[in-house]
Amino acid sequence: MNLNNLKPAEGSVKSRKRIARGQGSGWGGTAGRGHKGAKSRSGYKSKRGFEGGQMPLQRRIPKRGFKNVNRVEYAVINLSQLQHYADKHSITTFDFETFRTLRLISQDEKIKVLANGELKSAISVQAHAFSDKAKAALEEKGGSATTI
Repeated sequence: MNLNNLKPAEGSVKSRKRIARGQGSGWGGTAGRGHKGAKSRSGYKSKRGFEGGQMPLQRRIPKRGFKNVNRVEYAVINLSQLQHYADKHSITTFDFETFRTLRLISQDEKIKVLANGELKSAISVQAHAFSDKAKAALEEKGGSATTI
């Protein structure tokens, strides 16, 4: 056996269907495109959402609500997460850089600390926002909640 006499197994490779190569092929004439219309022509490309002239769905359905351009999105961090990382990495102070190194937030995100979970040790946290319960829980354990 050499590279020049390798062949695939018998019946494993099908030949390509040659469309629009005469009536004898069975795919001559309209070449599987049906009769007339835009889809039978060369160069046909439909626009996204085009429904053949019928009013498209995105124009039939009415607009609802509005998007507040002044909304501030926060990356949420819970007390349980803070306690977990404090135990795992023996951290007592969490600031913006600490959250970045732990990959809890990206570069341009703002941080909000919420009170989900239980706090066991004194931790000082610097964040953009705190829930009332989270702030109370941090200060109850002897830690601090500083707004950036």
